[in-house]
Amino acid sequence: MHLNEGNESAGAIFFLMGFSEFPTLKVPLFLVFLAIYAVTVVGNLGMIVVINTNPKLQTPMYFFLAHLSFLDFCYSSVFTPKLLEISVVKDKTISFKGCIIQFFIAGTFVITEANLLAVMAYDRFVAVCNPLLYSVAMSCKLCALLVAGTYIWGVLCSMTLTYSLLKLSYCGSTINHFCCEFSALLSVSCSDTHFSQMVMLVVSTLNEACSLLVILTSYVFIVVTIIKMPSTGGHRKAFSTCASHLTAITIFHGTLFVLYCVPKSKSSWLFIKVATVFYSIVIPMLNPLIYSLRNKDVKESVRQLIHTKLLSHSV
Repeated sequence: MHLNEGNESAGAIFFLMGFSEFPTLKVPLFLVFLAIYAVTVVGNLGMIVVINTNPKLQTPMYFFLAHLSFLDFCYSSVFTPKLLEISVVKDKTISFKGCIIQFFIAGTFVITEANLLAVMAYDRFVAVCNPLLYSVAMSCKLCALLVAGTYIWGVLCSMTLTYSLLKLSYCGSTINHFCCEFSALLSVSCSDTHFSQMVMLVVSTLNEACSLLVILTSYVFIVVTIIKMPSTGGHRKAFSTCASHLTAITIFHGTLFVLYCVPKSKSSWLFIKVATVFYSIVIPMLNPLIYSLRNKDVKESVRQLIHTKLLSHSV
């Protein structure tokens, strides 16, 4: 198969290997991934419903958290259904167009989330360091602009990466992955991938550097402010507002760093697939758990919502 932007790419077919090297684990893996996806859907959509139905949660922090849940649900839904499909059916193919569309949509949501986490760090900085001006500094208009900016930037970056892939020619038909991940697509290209690799390096470095700079700067100021607080109660309250966010940041950026920044050999496809499973399937499940289990307001809102639904059904 030889394809690029100008020829028969629209009708090309790729074969996704998934985890076919472990045939005895086919059913257990399917059940595990199905359970994780079910928790992801319920957790993230539930978080969005809870935030939008409780007036007490109509604050900038929960506005950003609702969008984080939306992104987690979306990019998990880009990967997981196809992974479940190729785990149980014999036809493990995906069209070239489908592959490129999957990559573009997933890239948009992942890059958007990376930058949204930086926006949430800035929000925590304002809340802890300037609590009296918080409602003025984080106005509804500013929050909407910040979120819109992360989505627009995510689309632009993903379009750039997708364009670099469309410029390649492909002479392989078997992708040793369960999705159309960047390195997996490069592995089946028979043309010079230097341009595509440079584009990925620039885009990933720019996004990681900028988002981590905002996050680290925000938390340096937060830590300094907390240290200056006179009471231990103030310390505890300030740390509690940031602990969930720090946990989410560490897991998300740590996984991406290991996946794209740590040197890997050609025999490390299993590692790449496992790491991709973690950031694309496991992390979207963990985020609503992290924010709900450590957040009294969210837990109380969930209890009220369940109690209201039970009362309405009993009546």
